[in-house]
Order: sequence, then C-alpha cells, then structure tokens
Amino acid sequence: MSKVIMVFTSMTGNTEEMAETIADGVREQGIELDVKEVLDTTATELEQYDGILLGAYTWGDGELPDDFLDFYDELDHVDLTGKKAAVFGSCDSSYEKYGAAVDILIEKLQERGAEVILDGLKIELTPTDEDKQLCIAFGRDFVKQL
Repeated sequence: MSKVIMVFTSMTGNTEEMAETIADGVREQGIELDVKEVLDTTATELEQYDGILLGAYTWGDGELPDDFLDFYDELDHVDLTGKKAAVFGSCDSSYEKYGAAVDILIEKLQERGAEVILDGLKIELTPTDEDKQLCIAFGRDFVKQL
C-alpha cells in the first residue's frame, strides 16, 4: 500500500482548510496519510513516502511563505526520483502572480525527480463549498494516479 505525506503551511487558515479537505479525499481511498506542518518536518522525510502533497499560500508578490524557505532549500539535497507529487495552495488574485508558490513548488519537485501527477490546485482565498469539493476530488485523483 502506498504511503503519502502532506506538508503544508497556512497563515490565515485557508491553506490549512484546503489541506484538511484534500486529506479527506485521500483517506476516502483507504490510503495511509501523514499530515505535517512544514515547520514540523524536514525535506529528507519525503524520501520515505511514495506520494507527496505540498501546500503553501503565496506570499507578497509571488514568493514562498517564510515558513517554507528552509524546507525548500533542503529539497536541493533530496532525491525524489520515482515519487508521485502534487501541490496546492490558497491564492489572492489581487497580486500580479496568482498562486506563484504552487508553481515554485511544482518546479522544485520536478527538478528533484518527482513526477507531478496533477495540475496545481489554486483556490482563491477562503475555500467555498464548491472549492472544498474540488479539494476532495484532488485528494481522490491523487490516490488514483499513485
């Protein structure tokens, strides 16, 4: 059975809400899932898992949140070849670069050898009921492609 880890950060609770809802979709499929906040793990831990889900909001005008910076730098020393991955995050369309943190993490995962199996899931600010259904489907679809 596949082991999946989800690592995320959230400032206002929007990305955390996405993480919880995506986790519901993953668990519905009977998959073991470890959920961790980015400050409570290290990038090397990803090597122990078959599937990797990363979640981050976009900070400022298109940067990763400060909480994610050390983890992001640690990824340079991790081999993710053969791992399946996907990325999600809450976004704010008032900024020029919409959901840039999602794109930054996708690029880094691919650079480290992971196969990103879903398009990045970007939700505008607080997830609506409709957005939550997208999150559940994202979790389910991730498992189906493991």
